[in-house]
Amino acid sequence: MFRKLFRYTKGYVLETILSPICVGVEAIVEVIIPLLMTDIINNGVGTGELPPNPDLIWRNGILMIVMAFVSLLFGILSGIFATKASAGVAKNLREDMFKAIETYSFSNIDKFSTSSLVTRMTTDVNNVQMSFQMMIRILFRAPILFISAFVLTAIINWVIALIFLAFCPILLFVVILIMIKAHPYFKVMFKKYDKLNLVVQENVNAIRTVKAYVNEPEEKEKFYIASEDVMDFAKKAEKVIILQQPLSQLIMGSVNIIVVVVASYMTLNAILATKVGHITLFIMYAQQILSSLIMVSMVLLTIIMSRAALERIFEVIETKSDIVNPSDPLYEVSDGSIEFKNAFFSYSSNQEKPVLKNINLKINSGETIGIFGGTGSGKSSLISLISRLYDVYDGEVYVGNHNVKEYDLKTLRDQVSVVLQKNVLFSGTVRSNLQWGNENASEEEMKEVLRLSCADEFILTKDEGLDSIVEQGGVNFSGGQKQRLCIARALLKKPKILILDDSTSAVDTATDAKIRESFKSYIPSTTKIIIAQRISSIMDADKIIFLDKGEVISFGTHEELLKTNPIYREISESQMKGVK
Repeated sequence: MFRKLFRYTKGYVLETILSPICVGVEAIVEVIIPLLMTDIINNGVGTGELPPNPDLIWRNGILMIVMAFVSLLFGILSGIFATKASAGVAKNLREDMFKAIETYSFSNIDKFSTSSLVTRMTTDVNNVQMSFQMMIRILFRAPILFISAFVLTAIINWVIALIFLAFCPILLFVVILIMIKAHPYFKVMFKKYDKLNLVVQENVNAIRTVKAYVNEPEEKEKFYIASEDVMDFAKKAEKVIILQQPLSQLIMGSVNIIVVVVASYMTLNAILATKVGHITLFIMYAQQILSSLIMVSMVLLTIIMSRAALERIFEVIETKSDIVNPSDPLYEVSDGSIEFKNAFFSYSSNQEKPVLKNINLKINSGETIGIFGGTGSGKSSLISLISRLYDVYDGEVYVGNHNVKEYDLKTLRDQVSVVLQKNVLFSGTVRSNLQWGNENASEEEMKEVLRLSCADEFILTKDEGLDSIVEQGGVNFSGGQKQRLCIARALLKKPKILILDDSTSAVDTATDAKIRESFKSYIPSTTKIIIAQRISSIMDADKIIFLDKGEVISFGTHEELLKTNPIYREISESQMKGVK
């Protein structure tokens, strides 16, 4: 898993290499400093046998100061390089995740959920970034410190080195045991983060609804429960991890005591030429050897936590879209004709409960088609199949006399313009939002589609005009205004097929009629599919599809449905009552 991570150092390879080199120099210098101090104690301060040596004291003292500054300098450089490298890795991971998400089909997004994707791109990547920074510093520094101190200790006194070596497996066993115990808690904790983000996201997006229904106390309670769940598993993980520090300190303290006792005995009895200064050296090396192991254990614990995050990140990156381009795609849609042949569709893998069943329809290019049916009848699902937002699991869907699976996805979706049920505007200006329909559109073309969608009355009358500000989500526009801007954006594409998914529900009937009338003059050859809850919006369509429970009950003109479909007739009479 972490082998894959190093592929994401692209663009930051130099920093990734320089950081461990600098930290290696820092570690070697740290190991040399105790040798200079030992030399001062053994040969500089003087003993019964040797006179004091001020020159050696000054020379070694100055050298120790210089080496301390060298260690500081390389430590700083290592930190700078590690920060740049880890930040670069995080950037690369987020970019690849975002690119992967952009290729997802709707079913892929349904699988992960929006809140989970947000958590993975933020919290999870942050954990991996911190872990990577520690890996290229401490995981290189600690072994160099350990090996250097151990080798020098063995050269001076192999007995003391064996004492160090005997305690290393004990410390590693403690660390590995803690890692194994803590990992499952971190995996669950990240899932709880997903739920917490979902609560926050829903409340931020629907804050007006929350306030309108005075539902703040209930939503606070939901947030409290989600936050408590995260805290509970964090505490369970920390209860395991927190044992590492005191146990490590216990082992270090035990080693220090044993080293002092053994080294003192050897010094007093002149065993292995051990001197007084060596006792200090062994204590300092004991600190370095064991602290290096503790540092490694801390990094390993961080890696365990970030491993769960990394698994979730690579799950996003490596998930392939359910909908992909064919090997030899078509790059031209000849016309706006549509045909469904025995089409079945389900959002889940359970094909025993399809959302759409045995759909057989034929729509000629340039026709205006209305789609009518109750909530959950499959209206939005039906139109999602035309531009391959979803794929049928059985049967076929044709556009321009070719199966939609034969087309290049971009080509198909450029020619099938959809104004979705949920109107989405992006922060920026009216101009930048319209350019989603055609980035090369002229100002006159933009003004024309605003007039056709009846949006000119609230845009072109402003001093800012096309440069009017659109706040996040288009909150500075009403529901009807957002719908008209979205229709204008779709018209700019001049597609072969235009689909309005209940996209005029928030405008009055007169404006609705004007918009439909403008379609006839601006895009006469475009196939127009209108999903509506108002029969008045579709009664003049060439044909109307009446859906119920995922099946086509009727397909014909308004007059034909009045005669053959009693449900449609009853709804029509109810809606048209009092209308002249």
